[in-house]
Amino acid sequence: MRNPLSDTIVTIKPSGIRKFFDIVSEMEDAISLGVGEPDFDTPWHIRDEGIYSLEKGRTFYTSNAGLKQLREEIAHYLRRRYQVSYDPLHEIMITVGGSEAIDIALRAMVNPGDEVLIPQPSYVSYEPCAVLAGAKPVIIPLKAENEFRLTAQELLDAITEKTKILILPYPNNPTGAIMEREDLEAIAKIVEEKDLFVISDEIYSELTYKGNPVSITQIPGMRERTVLINGFSKAYAMTGWRLGYACGPEVILKQMLKIHQFAIMCAPTTSQYAAVEALKNGDDDVAEMREQYNQRRRYLLHAFAEMGLPCFEPYGAFYVFPCIKEFGMTSDEFATRFLQEEKVAVVPGTAFGDSGEGYIRISYAYSLENLKVAIGRLSHFVKKLKAEKE
Repeated sequence: MRNPLSDTIVTIKPSGIRKFFDIVSEMEDAISLGVGEPDFDTPWHIRDEGIYSLEKGRTFYTSNAGLKQLREEIAHYLRRRYQVSYDPLHEIMITVGGSEAIDIALRAMVNPGDEVLIPQPSYVSYEPCAVLAGAKPVIIPLKAENEFRLTAQELLDAITEKTKILILPYPNNPTGAIMEREDLEAIAKIVEEKDLFVISDEIYSELTYKGNPVSITQIPGMRERTVLINGFSKAYAMTGWRLGYACGPEVILKQMLKIHQFAIMCAPTTSQYAAVEALKNGDDDVAEMREQYNQRRRYLLHAFAEMGLPCFEPYGAFYVFPCIKEFGMTSDEFATRFLQEEKVAVVPGTAFGDSGEGYIRISYAYSLENLKVAIGRLSHFVKKLKAEKE
């Protein structure tokens, strides 16, 4: 029989995150700190709007680009949050989560052999989506001494004549790193000089704990070169609603919409009505959740300092990325042994790229009570490993 499989898809490794979730699901009394999902329920008024839309029989397809009302609310949000203007009719489209937006942006923009720059550690989908689009992923290893920010020199060193797109994954999953305005200005200068385009994944933008969030689209000359990707999963605790959006120049969005049209048709209608309510009246919910995340973040950093576990201070998302190099184990070995001996699941840093070796990702999208139990177990485990070294 002829091989039924695509050579390309066979070469792509499955997500390195799932392995530990599968083990935890079978393990009694285990705690998982691995899921990148808010532990909050979607705020009631947002759920209620979704329910109301069903009761009113709003169960039909929307336009391919999404509800006009939702695109207008996104345009209002971006104007008041970032002072950046987009035409809701031609420069904004609604997608099935931010993940679909990443996929179709790459497919709409790259030709076979084009190079896509991907700073790592970063979200697991960028590299495989680039490969599936026919591009060559070029990894830029980020460094802890730079707080896992992308520096202008690192960007410059990675560019060749085949480079077309830079993926900018900030606030970052898994490190929690952010880019400040001066960082983005230095990056923008090179992007313009080298005639590149940017896919800016800003899904965690509302979960920033140092000043106001900043987008590269605010830098002069960058709006025209950037596809901005965001969504409702993280800020509004709407992961299961599967709703994201992309904003960018009409020439790019038109082609992204074509792929979306044939592959998806439109994002879920009920979710879109709920998202209108989220943008109109959800600011207080976001602020309250952000404050609770920040409490947990500070607790974890204090606990790491007490147990002598090195960790730079992250100012975004809901992850910390402590260093475990002193124990002489790989990230996978550390996470596996921690799970087996203490029944706590964390994610090896290598799930997010080779430059994550020597680190683990811990999510604080969990209650403070659960975190305290899990960190108590981590402290016990770290003491045990330090005693073994002596």
